[in-house]
Amino acid sequence: MATEKKVTNRKFWDRYARFYDAEVLRFSGEAYADMYARMAKVLTKEMRVLEVATGTGLIALNIAEHVNAVVATDFSPKMIAAAQKKIAPRNVSFSVEDGTELSFVSNRFDAAIISNTLHIMPDPAAVLGEIRRVLKPDGLLIAPTFSHGHLKGFKSKLNAFILKLVGFKTQSKWAPEEFVAMIVENGFCVKDWSVLEAAFPLVYLEARLAE
Repeated sequence: MATEKKVTNRKFWDRYARFYDAEVLRFSGEAYADMYARMAKVLTKEMRVLEVATGTGLIALNIAEHVNAVVATDFSPKMIAAAQKKIAPRNVSFSVEDGTELSFVSNRFDAAIISNTLHIMPDPAAVLGEIRRVLKPDGLLIAPTFSHGHLKGFKSKLNAFILKLVGFKTQSKWAPEEFVAMIVENGFCVKDWSVLEAAFPLVYLEARLAE
């Protein structure tokens, strides 16, 4: 994610860290279980995986057994602190990173995961550019993202209004097809995507670096 200067809601995510796991399980638990199963099918024991915006490490911990290593990052120090308090396998590490200026060398990772975050980032293209840089040729991108752009009616507007009141600001409201197009525009070849049921419709997407 972006630095303090580039984004205004770091304090919100720091405050939210202690509630994060419970809220995910409450509103999107089944969707996350589905995502873990889908990821397990495409990740392999040889892969070194980067996760951008790991939050408290839910995905990193759930995919660890399927890969060689997971480097899980987030821009929120409190999120990373919460993740580090969990019992983690030796192949999982957590660190604070700016998703628009990753500290890793180029062509380092076999796969990158960025889950339910691109829609709240001020500059998703910059983050995807950094992910492209650190991925190896033909690297795998897994980018589940909540989709808001096609939602209509009072209930969806009320949910969005409540989220805004508590500090959760949506920067991009893509319909599913618009999100897929955005990923393609930023240098990836989409291999598979589908919409999962969660608190909001969730687009689960897998892509490879475009040649």
